Amino acid sequence: MMNRTGWLGVSFSIAVTAALAATPVAAQAIKKGGTLTYMIPADAPPSLDGHKENTFATLHATAPFYSTLISINPDNPSSTTDIVCDLCTEMPKPTDDGKTYTFKIRKGVKFHDGTPLTAADVAKSWQYIAFPPTGVSSAREAYMSMVDKIENPDPETVVFRLKFATSAFLPALADPFAYIYKKDILEKEPHWYEKNVMGSGPFKFVGYETGQSIKGTRNPDYYHEGKPYIDGFTAIFAAKQSVRVDAIRADRAATEFRGMPPSARDELVKELGDKITVQTSDWNCVNLLTPNQKKKPFDDVRVRRALALAIDPWKGAPALSRIATVHTVGGLVFPGSPLAANKEELQKIAGFGPDIEKARAEARKLLKEAGAEGLKFELMNRNVDQPYKFVATWAIDEWSKIGLKVTQRVLPTGPFYEALRSGNFEVTVEFNCQNMVNPLLDVAKVLPRSVYPENYGGYEDPKLIELYNAMLKETDPVKQRARMRDFETYALDTKVVTIMTPWWNRILAHRSYMKGWKISPSHYLNLNLANIWLDK
Repeated sequence: MMNRTGWLGVSFSIAVTAALAATPVAAQAIKKGGTLTYMIPADAPPSLDGHKENTFATLHATAPFYSTLISINPDNPSSTTDIVCDLCTEMPKPTDDGKTYTFKIRKGVKFHDGTPLTAADVAKSWQYIAFPPTGVSSAREAYMSMVDKIENPDPETVVFRLKFATSAFLPALADPFAYIYKKDILEKEPHWYEKNVMGSGPFKFVGYETGQSIKGTRNPDYYHEGKPYIDGFTAIFAAKQSVRVDAIRADRAATEFRGMPPSARDELVKELGDKITVQTSDWNCVNLLTPNQKKKPFDDVRVRRALALAIDPWKGAPALSRIATVHTVGGLVFPGSPLAANKEELQKIAGFGPDIEKARAEARKLLKEAGAEGLKFELMNRNVDQPYKFVATWAIDEWSKIGLKVTQRVLPTGPFYEALRSGNFEVTVEFNCQNMVNPLLDVAKVLPRSVYPENYGGYEDPKLIELYNAMLKETDPVKQRARMRDFETYALDTKVVTIMTPWWNRILAHRSYMKGWKISPSHYLNLNLANIWLDK
């Protein structure tokens, strides 16, 4: 059995290794110019709108074109607290007992069409994120539940007024999907950004071939002096891992920014030696197995509980970690966080017990009581190799051990999201992947869809919302942790709204000539490419 240190992972630390020793970046003069080519491990994204989407396929394609109000420090992206200004001039100190944040916006910032960006654009973008108009979708609306008003008193000022003070607010505001859009465009055509690109970020949009590639060129008017260092970039979509690895091996691409399995890392290091650098990190990302409670028999908690009880993560995690980008057993909260359940607490929840045979006996009994013995159903999955297909294959095998007959339906990213949003599935592999580790908001994924738009379980549950709100407003760390246990137990054990699989492990191999980029615990962070330079 793994000890506590092993299964919790290594907290938020970042371990960086290289195939052979390289000259420290600090000792090298930054070289300007060149074009970065990188791979995006997906098919075409469902749209190009960062406010609407929560898939890395959108972010990896569009982040270089946009600015945000604040962001994680790109020189310290592993931090959970090092937040810096992007469009603001300095980080504000909250007033009104922690309920008011006033931001001053940089002067002289231009959108890529040459028009000025002002506080009005920042305020309107955030109003659409926090309070989307009818017919407009915001994947981050639930994260802004603490916000009461967003005001724009003058061309240089944006004020956020909160309903209550909470430590979750600033990390939520640093969301990398929170692109600042042009106010005039949002008001005239709020869906324009789903198919078009125009921001104020380090790169200007050049072109997009759907499902093939997207290109950008250096923005000479970028407001962070001297950046970006490269002349431009080309990002190539490739869902198959073998295609991406071959591209890096042949130097048709420098890297991908998501993560790869140990086998791919080992293959590249063996073949390329000091031409490859490897960075690794714990990953604030986990696959979920979510039953659609609008479909029978998954509206029966006995069936959902049986699905959870059949799976043995304690044995599965170490086995999967040898072939897939997963590593750590955990509950709703990122393992290693102060709010995460320890092993003893986890083992009280369905699907985490220490005796798998006992758990599976209970699962068979529950299925019999529910009239669902030998249940046949379809597990929907996304056409992404790592770790979706590996996790799905493992889960299907585990379910077969209690007599379930499960087939898999794999869809490209766009159709996958369409099926999720329309409820056209029985059980699905999905994910809870977040950026900065912010447990109070990260666990909002299991809130009903009426509160959290990216929930696909098809249920409403006032008590779950009540438990969450009490936790969000709690400021005492000890009481907050106790409330998290109540919330987690109710979601995963009492109601079994979703089933956890092992948390991910981020491994990223890149050509050693790619400098200036640091890995983080999220494949959503540090992706505007402004700090990258090419040593060749």
